[in-house]
Amino acid sequence: MAPTLADLSLGFRHAYFDHERITAQLKAWAENFPQLCRLTSLERTPEGRDIWLLTVGRDPDRIRPAVWVDGNMHAAELAGSSVALAIAEDVLRCHLTPDMLDLPDTITERLRDVLFYICPRISPDGAESVLQTGRSVRSVPRDDRVDRGKPKWKIGDVDGDGLALAMRVPDPGGELVEAAEFPGLLVERTLEDTGPFYKLYPEGTIEHFDGKRIPSPMFLSDNPIDLNRNFPWSWAPGHEQIGAGPFPASEPEVRGVVEFATKHPNIFAWLDLHTFGGVLIRPLGHAPDSKMDPDDLAIFRQIEAWTSMHTGYPTVCGFEEFLYEPEKPLHGDLTDFAYHQRGAIAYVIELWDLFKRLGMDRPPKFVQYYERVTRADLVKLAWWDRDENAGRCFPPWRPFDHPQLGRVEIGGIDPRVGIWNPPLHELGMVCHTQSHAFLHVAALSPRLKLGRIDRSPVGGGMTRVDVEVLNDGYLGTYGLSSARKLDFNEPVYVTAKTSDSCALVDAGSAHQTLGHLDGWGRGLHSGQNLQAYPGTRGTTNNGWASYLVRGTGTLEMRAGACRVGFITARIEV
Repeated sequence: MAPTLADLSLGFRHAYFDHERITAQLKAWAENFPQLCRLTSLERTPEGRDIWLLTVGRDPDRIRPAVWVDGNMHAAELAGSSVALAIAEDVLRCHLTPDMLDLPDTITERLRDVLFYICPRISPDGAESVLQTGRSVRSVPRDDRVDRGKPKWKIGDVDGDGLALAMRVPDPGGELVEAAEFPGLLVERTLEDTGPFYKLYPEGTIEHFDGKRIPSPMFLSDNPIDLNRNFPWSWAPGHEQIGAGPFPASEPEVRGVVEFATKHPNIFAWLDLHTFGGVLIRPLGHAPDSKMDPDDLAIFRQIEAWTSMHTGYPTVCGFEEFLYEPEKPLHGDLTDFAYHQRGAIAYVIELWDLFKRLGMDRPPKFVQYYERVTRADLVKLAWWDRDENAGRCFPPWRPFDHPQLGRVEIGGIDPRVGIWNPPLHELGMVCHTQSHAFLHVAALSPRLKLGRIDRSPVGGGMTRVDVEVLNDGYLGTYGLSSARKLDFNEPVYVTAKTSDSCALVDAGSAHQTLGHLDGWGRGLHSGQNLQAYPGTRGTTNNGWASYLVRGTGTLEMRAGACRVGFITARIEV
């Protein structure tokens, strides 16, 4: 008996996988369902790991409308890989056992016509480092900068336990103090506190240490690349954008994604999975909603409704609610690249709603959540960690004689499971709800079909053949309205050829341009529901190709465009 999806599952909905385990899961699907899967490598990392891409769909080599899903571009954000794998499994289930998905038949039927490009881990080197050592890595664990003799932290295991966590050092000028409500928990110092006070550093050593001055650590101190600042749209150099890299797509992980996306204009939707926060972040990233294409905005409002319904996450505009510094847009962002350069419905999901778990009130701008965590919130988090998360986030401090700093304590903070990522017992529900929401987005796909075929004899052994090509998908063949302007977004066209026993009277009619074909969907709150003046668009969702054929035989047609793929027909004349 052939194995089922349940037989092949390695448990990614309840665990955070390393590269070997992810590879095994992807290969299990590709080997057992070759009619539905293709496994390829986008690129090899400097440490020799493949950046896997799983293509899922019937006849996976045939180009047609597609969606992209990626996760774990930031090394510590492991839950993105699990959700990406869950989406892949659910799409396979859609083809194999659709009755096991809690989706309407109309949606599963649409999904079977869509290709899914799923890259579960963009930064396997970074994720491996985080999984194995617990160290903080933004994206990739490498540092190719020219050494200028400047003191800096080199994160690593110094006490030999295999992990690189945190170090605390007593200091009368320290910014932190232990919480009285939870021994060992460091919280922000106040005027009322009596000490002892602490400085907090990453576990590691200081390069070029002079024995006196300790450099301030930062999240990019010894791995300066942030892959999500290295994409080509609106890229800016490092002195303007931290983490940008030396030039656009300088990093192999980014280059692999960019090259694939550029060769696949059929990608109409793009899901970029991150952690943490519990929010959907959509374009625009550089301007307010008033500057956004209103038709695009209506589509995103529909996605917002689905996301809120299935996950409980709110949706925010990147510019209006998710800038780290006011009026200072991020540069080199993947979502901006996918939306502006590839014309995709692109957005970020920050998985794991830690703020809701802490009971925090929503601030005026969502990004302010990250800076408004109070001492009381941290105490609540520590008790939750102990009671429900097996104490993973706040292990005990252990004394250690550091070779440079003297007596320190090591441990204290391990944010991998519970802060950076959801606890293991909640990961399955995160996977389920996020997959459910995104499958609705994938069902927005445009879809070409042949409509009427009219044959009319005109005398002299000639026949007029009129063929209707129509789009019965939600989106138009251009995808988003704003994507019409992109040079690769070609209109639908038809090519034809005849058998030896018949011929086109006008050879020039073999190639005919029909133009873009509208879809039936308009998003939410577009103003079209108010029937003060009843009426919808005319037949803008179809086009006609006409041929004058001499003789009898077969007319072979191919209709489509690079954005939507092609359909073919053999018409007897």
